[in-house]
Amino acid sequence: MEWEVVIGLEIHTQLNTKTKIFSAAATAYGADPNTQACAVDLGLPGVLPVLNKEAVAKAAMFGLAVDATINDGSVFDRKNYFYPDLPKGYQISQLAIPIVEHGKLEIALEDGSTKVVGITRAHLEEDAGKSLHEDFDGMTGIDLNRAGTPLIEIVSEPEMSSAKEAVAYMKKIHSIVQYLGICDGNMQEGSFRCDANVSVRRKGEMELGTRTETKNLNSFRFVERAINYEIERQIDVIESGGRVVQETRLYDADDDSTRTMRTKEEANDYRYFPDPDLLPVKLDADLLVQLQEQLPELPDVKQKRFCNQYGLNNDDAEQISASRDMADYFEQVVKYANGEAKMAVNWVSGELSGALNQNNLEIGQTQVSAERLAQLISRISDNTISGKIAKEVFQAMWSSDKTADQVIEEKGLQQILDIGELEAIVDKVVGENPKQAEQYLSGKDKVFGFFVGKVMQITKGKANPAQVNELLKSKLV
Repeated sequence: MEWEVVIGLEIHTQLNTKTKIFSAAATAYGADPNTQACAVDLGLPGVLPVLNKEAVAKAAMFGLAVDATINDGSVFDRKNYFYPDLPKGYQISQLAIPIVEHGKLEIALEDGSTKVVGITRAHLEEDAGKSLHEDFDGMTGIDLNRAGTPLIEIVSEPEMSSAKEAVAYMKKIHSIVQYLGICDGNMQEGSFRCDANVSVRRKGEMELGTRTETKNLNSFRFVERAINYEIERQIDVIESGGRVVQETRLYDADDDSTRTMRTKEEANDYRYFPDPDLLPVKLDADLLVQLQEQLPELPDVKQKRFCNQYGLNNDDAEQISASRDMADYFEQVVKYANGEAKMAVNWVSGELSGALNQNNLEIGQTQVSAERLAQLISRISDNTISGKIAKEVFQAMWSSDKTADQVIEEKGLQQILDIGELEAIVDKVVGENPKQAEQYLSGKDKVFGFFVGKVMQITKGKANPAQVNELLKSKLV
């Protein structure tokens, strides 16, 4: 390719405090419109903001997790602009001295290598309200419940060079904030969303191209699609003799494209100045020590431990450790299944994850507890059932509260362990199919699968596959 792509992300992470960043109003999702907005959130004359200490602590904890500098003396600024859902006419944010600066994050690339992406800053700010355009007879409704909700905006360095790298970075941030317990990560509800800054330049050029910002992307799939569309669009514009305009764009998922929202403002357009109602934030050294001690085992560390402790390969360990809840569930399964880690990771990342995705559920909503899944795995290990039959048992467990043992007993799914009974079935299958036996003996090894299938069909899948293979090899000579 003759083009280079430069990508930076601004990730908006809603902190899961019970109250807003500058008021005592609740932050619960789903309340009736405008029932969780107090005088401070509405920007009424004479009100004063009071900083939420918990929001500060959660922001600092994120900084510690990404090996960043935590500024002692961060300052809140007023960012002035008009939105219908921003009653004060300004947003309280941080520009000159954010609470977090100069962090870094390592991401895994598709070729198995890794890349370190710099985190420029993570600053505290308040969210705006929400404009609703449906069901109002052509008018727009304003819901201010979200106004004043605490956010940290995590700004990366422009160091990513593909949409896949950007998604890998965003997924890593998503995993970290959930591990820390500072954000629920719910993208559908807007708790975790990002703006993607994209520019292109010809290979060898030193100066960055003109960038566009695509706003409010709330799924990993949309981030990848929006970035790829912008890359192609910008290249087409330049190759056609045009000029890329610095602007803010929106992604339309219906036709998989971006469109102009407004020309891009610069910092001076917002007329930033220190908020006169809020003093600089001085962090107590003891608080930082406490937060450092509270840091959980983070995804990268957990991934390495899973490889060392359970003998998982790197891909399995990475997949299972991406979610803290999934990792905890996996370790519970291993514990109850007497250390059957490899089988546990296969079932958790395979059958269980498939059922969760099919039913649009999170791991915390699973129909099968870790203890029940462990019992199923144990029945495979002790040869009570085969792996194939286990899938049937799992489906029955998913749709009921029965244990694996109860399902196996009720359905009569125990494996045939009587070697004499199984040998008689194998003899019958070989005797009834002399043509296929001759083909196998003449060197057509694939015919062996035919005999295995016949035995499994007669036994309704209850034969032990290893025993079937061994018996067939002894008979087909």
